[in-house]
Amino acid sequence: MAAKILTCHKKEHVAFISINAVLNDQVAISYLSDELHDICSIVRSDNEVRVVVVTSSLDAAFSLGKDVISVVSGTEEDAGSHSGTLAEPIAKINKPVIAGINGNAIGLGLELILACDIRICTETSRFGLPHIKAGSIPGDGGTQRLSRLVGKGKAMELILTGDLIDAQEADRIGLVNRIVSPLELNDAVSDLSRKMAAKSPIALKYAKEAVHDGMDLSLAQGLRLEADLYFLLHTTEDRREGVKAFQEKRQPEFKGK
Repeated sequence: MAAKILTCHKKEHVAFISINAVLNDQVAISYLSDELHDICSIVRSDNEVRVVVVTSSLDAAFSLGKDVISVVSGTEEDAGSHSGTLAEPIAKINKPVIAGINGNAIGLGLELILACDIRICTETSRFGLPHIKAGSIPGDGGTQRLSRLVGKGKAMELILTGDLIDAQEADRIGLVNRIVSPLELNDAVSDLSRKMAAKSPIALKYAKEAVHDGMDLSLAQGLRLEADLYFLLHTTEDRREGVKAFQEKRQPEFKGK
């Protein structure tokens, strides 16, 4: 493809990844998967980046375009040739990831934003995994991440019916963290990302690790993980700077050390 499906730029310790194409065919999805792997790899290794924002320049970028069922169902040839994943490169980012959802998140689009840590959507957004209507099931983490986020019962209902829900229902069940108007979305995402980026990048990383990895551990194991990460933070310059700044009643200047 001549044009980049993704663009990425940095501003004040925040990396903004923007999807610039509607995912309405397997070719576009394959290109997006390749580009996501490349960009996310760069973002993970960039010590200047503390927070990542995933958003779109198009209202339909997370909804697979108009013919959702056609893309979800695909063909056997498509399935054999397309082995990429959209969610995995996002999930591997060890820094906070915020999804700014300008429109719908359906099918692979929903699976992609489920791999993010925080989701902010607009009032008119809709969400769903319609795979069952095409005789298929989600294949990019949807069955696993949705159930962990909203609970087994609601996840089963959404996956087994393929129904779409509106932003208000998504907020009620915990699928999204916040609903804003379309005009407020960019400011809401930018403000939240800047607020997080002002924190210690080491603390951000460890906090995410404690919550994310702890979900798959027993309570005792999770508490041990939290304690280990807590004590590790006490050996960092950022922790000492945080204490000093508190005592001096000023904003801390974290350096990620």
